[in-house]
Amino acid sequence: MLLNDGLKALRNQQFAEAVQLLEEYCQNNRDRQSPFYIQAQMALARAYRGNSQINKSLTLCQELSQNGNSEVRQWAKSFLVLLENQDNLNLEDSESTHWGEEKAERVAQIGIKLKMPKIADRLVVASSATLILLLGMVLALCLGILLIVGHQNPGFGLIISIAITLIFNGLAFLISPFIMDLTQNWLYKTRWVNLAEIKRQSPETADVILRVCREKKISHPRLGIIDDQNPTAFTYGSFPSQARLIVSQGLFTYLDDDEIATVYAHELGHIVHWDFAIMTLGSTLVQITYLVYLFARELGRKGNSDNKLKDGIKAASIIAYIFYIIGTYLMLYLSRTREYYADHFAAEVTGNPNGLSRALVKIAYGIVEEAQKATEPSKLMEGTRTLGIYDSKGALSTGTVYRIKSSSQPLGRVFVWDLFNPWAKLVELNSTHPLTGKRIRALSTYAEQVGLETDFNMAEVVREGKRLNQQKLWHNFWFELVIGNLHFLAAFLGFLLGIFLTIVTQQKTALITFVFLGFGVGLIIKTLLLYPDFKRSPESNILSLMCDPYASPVRGQPIKLEGELIGRGDAGYSFGSDLKLQDNTGMIFARYVSRFGGLGNFFFGATQVQNLLGSSVTTVGWFRRGVAPWLDLIEVSTEQKTINSYPRFGALLMGLGVMILGLILPVAITN
Repeated sequence: MLLNDGLKALRNQQFAEAVQLLEEYCQNNRDRQSPFYIQAQMALARAYRGNSQINKSLTLCQELSQNGNSEVRQWAKSFLVLLENQDNLNLEDSESTHWGEEKAERVAQIGIKLKMPKIADRLVVASSATLILLLGMVLALCLGILLIVGHQNPGFGLIISIAITLIFNGLAFLISPFIMDLTQNWLYKTRWVNLAEIKRQSPETADVILRVCREKKISHPRLGIIDDQNPTAFTYGSFPSQARLIVSQGLFTYLDDDEIATVYAHELGHIVHWDFAIMTLGSTLVQITYLVYLFARELGRKGNSDNKLKDGIKAASIIAYIFYIIGTYLMLYLSRTREYYADHFAAEVTGNPNGLSRALVKIAYGIVEEAQKATEPSKLMEGTRTLGIYDSKGALSTGTVYRIKSSSQPLGRVFVWDLFNPWAKLVELNSTHPLTGKRIRALSTYAEQVGLETDFNMAEVVREGKRLNQQKLWHNFWFELVIGNLHFLAAFLGFLLGIFLTIVTQQKTALITFVFLGFGVGLIIKTLLLYPDFKRSPESNILSLMCDPYASPVRGQPIKLEGELIGRGDAGYSFGSDLKLQDNTGMIFARYVSRFGGLGNFFFGATQVQNLLGSSVTTVGWFRRGVAPWLDLIEVSTEQKTINSYPRFGALLMGLGVMILGLILPVAITN
């Protein structure tokens, strides 16, 4: 009774009451090895933290880190990191508010109805339109290929095309969950657990699973846990009755009970909406278009004497590839839409939109925290990037800022870029998840609909965004858009000039010369503009760069950073040349480029990177921000030596080579 009451008080953030009840339970329980006692100890450590009794929480976690159960030891060690970081933050800034102490409230009544903001299209419309277009493309390609190879009966060819489409996709739809199971077990050693195990780690989550499955009349999903401290969650399957819902252990480490419950509710939303099935089917259709492209390309290379047949096959190959590109962006669009609806579902069934907002930020923080401990990026986060609740590539800016300041004000400055920078809209087109600022803005509207205060003052974020220099934002955007495509524009101008000179002088080679010259000159100018002068690079820090609302993924900002090289930036690649740079405000990925291209990058990664790890360095480069921010290195200096990087070298060499080719090629043709 005491344990249940203590856990309930902890869920309701009544930390003082939770401490009293859990302490009494632990004092009265003589079986120190029972799972209930261990559960009470772990809950008590969290209650101490929420009640600002950090020293007691530290002491208890240190005891738990010596426990005979490996899972308990792992949890305690990870929780110690959170406590030590919080303790340091409290010493540095006594005025900052940590969410462990004060959180925005939740509604008393669950199952509320919330109105979706006009930030996403209707899920049914988006899903139907995407799948119909993809099915149409696959059917057209199958039909086209069969008719191209000379089938005598077009009607029979149509039947075969339909049969191939249905059988292939049907088999892929049915067996893909079992293939995923094998992959999960092989790559990540997934542990399949029962609901009691989930309840031990997060009581509210177990309640949410039971309630949602009962109300939506679906079977309980198969539950899995991956013993990895990078926080993530994802689901997959063919039918709701066969769904798998998997989380990493890091989710229980970095999130509080109510926040974990909202993440599970988000994943349950994917199951209720059949998102995993639709995405599985859609992804299969996209892959079919690529397979058709490969088939048609190989068929076209065979030396068939029928020119019309070869032309038809080439046309089919080009169309298949175009369909593949279109299909890929359709799937990205559908993926972003389903994330908005899963967030909406979680907010409704838990009555806790603020909890999911905090969960998203803490997941980003956990990803950054684990990345700083590891010498290589996580294979789990790379392998489940499209499946997970959060795009690990987009975690860097949000997670870095929360790591330094566990309050909403500096995070709001990061979200300004997501909401107002024109590049954010283009960058998001290539992302499987909406930008974090947009998701939290939507969740904040749900909280406001039911009269709750929010953890993030998104109204202030919007006001700050509107105070930005709009002329500067859009002037930079259009300028960079033009500069980014300057080589193509210059080639087109060269084409027009070549046609004019060909008509005037009757020299047919002028067209080739000026197209090549235009492309080469445009590429050189583009490179010089996108990598501005770095000799007067101002000193800065990673946190300040993350909060710059004018940052661009195209034109680099010359900058000097001092910090430590803590690892490689390539997941699972022992010879990667990209680096992780950390200063006292955060972490960023730094890209090294050899003047000898990929081969030079390999040798740098194989021979020099290992010796650089752990070194204090001064770096000079160009800062850019997309879904994830990064630094294009020009120079890395340690106490012993300076290493130069050459991100501009390849483009400048290529531009010069194309110009020379444009001058030589016409002479060779005329001779």
